[in-house]
Amino acid sequence: MKTNQELKDIVKQKYSEIALQDKSTNQASCCGAGGRSTEVYNIMTDDYSSVNGYNPEADLGLGCGLPTQFARIKKGDTVIDLGSGAGNDCFIARTETGEDGRVIGIDFTPAMIEKAKDNADKLGFSNVEFRLGDIENIPVSDNVADVIVSNCVLNLVPGKDKVFKEIFRVLKPGGHFSISDVVLVGSLPEALQKDAEMYAGCVAGAIGKEDYLELIRSNGFSNSSIQKEKPIVIPGDILEKYLGESELRDFKAGNTGIFSITVYGEKSKSCGCATECCS
Repeated sequence: MKTNQELKDIVKQKYSEIALQDKSTNQASCCGAGGRSTEVYNIMTDDYSSVNGYNPEADLGLGCGLPTQFARIKKGDTVIDLGSGAGNDCFIARTETGEDGRVIGIDFTPAMIEKAKDNADKLGFSNVEFRLGDIENIPVSDNVADVIVSNCVLNLVPGKDKVFKEIFRVLKPGGHFSISDVVLVGSLPEALQKDAEMYAGCVAGAIGKEDYLELIRSNGFSNSSIQKEKPIVIPGDILEKYLGESELRDFKAGNTGIFSITVYGEKSKSCGCATECCS
């Protein structure tokens, strides 16, 4: 079993490569991570093209939802995007916050940060910035964000509990998050769980849906809800790389489900630094 740091290194290397790939290559694989499928449909992504603020150069086809669509962003808000990639969700969020707002993208892949900054420069946005950092230790002060969004990223992080603790720390009292992510119902076959490429591809790093929701509740968030849910079907030609004939047959006939969910949660207005819920 690989260590958390080894898993992070795998993800960083893979997403450095993805930063240089075109969108069509990324969309035809599991979050861009190899195993190109010959079947003609996208595995994870939702269509952003009609969303205000959409920038084709910033869309690498790596998401599994549209969290900004559900994030209730208001004019003047400070928004943080965890795992901001080439900046697509940040630019959409900036359309919602307006010039008086602020958007901060966090990513731990230098190639992604460079690509996002180039895209921001082309758009001339002075209130969108990108910071290199690990979302298990978000490089932002306490109580800064009105809204946090993230798109198909937490499933790549071994320390999901730590990420939710960081989200709670960074949100202002009364702030909220909207996160799109991959979760499971049932268990993946062992070959998929252990494969590093499938981890970088957003699948092997996913945890159970109920475990995911419990992490949100146990970290002090209130009014949590699933805003959207959709099944994800991994094409057979990708699965065949990892599973034998009998394993593949059992997997397809079994009760394991892979889903994209967009989930919402709030930090209570009473959670100021003098109260127990900040600890």
